[in-house]
Amino acid sequence: MNISKSGYRVFSANSTTALYAAQTRVDVKESVRGQDIFIIQTIPRDVNTAIMELLVMAYALKTNCAKNIIGVIPYFPYSKQCKMRKRGSIVCKLLASMLAKAGLTHIITMDLHQKEIQGFFSFPVDNLRASPFLLQYIQEEIPDYRNAIIVAKSPSAAKRAQSYAERLRLGLAVMHGEAQCSESDMADGRHSPPPMSSGRTTSGHPGLELPLMMAKEKPPITVVGDVGGRIAIIVDDIIDDVEDFVAAAEILKERGAYKIYIMATHGLLSAEAPRLIEESAIDEVVVTNTVPHEVQKLQCPKIKTVDVSMILAEAIRRIHNGESMAYLFRNITVDD
Repeated sequence: MNISKSGYRVFSANSTTALYAAQTRVDVKESVRGQDIFIIQTIPRDVNTAIMELLVMAYALKTNCAKNIIGVIPYFPYSKQCKMRKRGSIVCKLLASMLAKAGLTHIITMDLHQKEIQGFFSFPVDNLRASPFLLQYIQEEIPDYRNAIIVAKSPSAAKRAQSYAERLRLGLAVMHGEAQCSESDMADGRHSPPPMSSGRTTSGHPGLELPLMMAKEKPPITVVGDVGGRIAIIVDDIIDDVEDFVAAAEILKERGAYKIYIMATHGLLSAEAPRLIEESAIDEVVVTNTVPHEVQKLQCPKIKTVDVSMILAEAIRRIHNGESMAYLFRNITVDD
């Protein structure tokens, strides 16, 4: 599907591709020579297929002499793989290089997992923010929000939570530690490097003495801040597997919070997330529509959606007309 308006075209990658023997083929049905093309690609459950569709479509438009090819990707996939883990790779950097090679000249996205990801790209990236929409939801849809406290699920989320707390003139609480028997240590490098095999020596160069690093251990979950008799609002950028959120909600309930809300930009809500949310102490999960989650909403009425299409549409209009994007970032700080 394509929409022609004011000299530019908007393509939806999901509806212009055809599959031939498990291969993606794109046919551009009209001339795009010298035009600005905006490819809107949301990321469904089949992430790799969506990425391949985007790459093939961008390359087809490039070979058809489009002037500018702008990818509108509300949720940027693989954004969590933006750091080196053991003997892994920085997949987010690879994806950025692939998009540039395919022909994209600009990207519009929202709330990258790490702001530094923008440095992976060789072309401009507009990283829009969902925080104004989520803050508005808190003020308009949460009764007695003045009695709320903003909660950071981990110290790494404290800056984002602090930004919300300052804008709403609310208190701040930070959770530290992890649930017992958590598997998060598999990803945070505490056991890196892995043990040597029995056939290899573990000693270093003769005469080289390195300081012994103590094993990293996290205590059980604790809450820094008083949440007793308050509404607890946990803020984060992505909610995918919800076990950590469920564990955090149970701790907050034990500490006296009488209502618990989860606010996140990207609601991936994979696996058993809807069932776990429905059975948990969480009262409401609020996410934006950067990722399709209609099925999950049918499974769990606690999931609510905030529409952010307005800011994406305005970004498309401003980029095409060569207008400043500063208006979309007014009063936005680096921690939002």
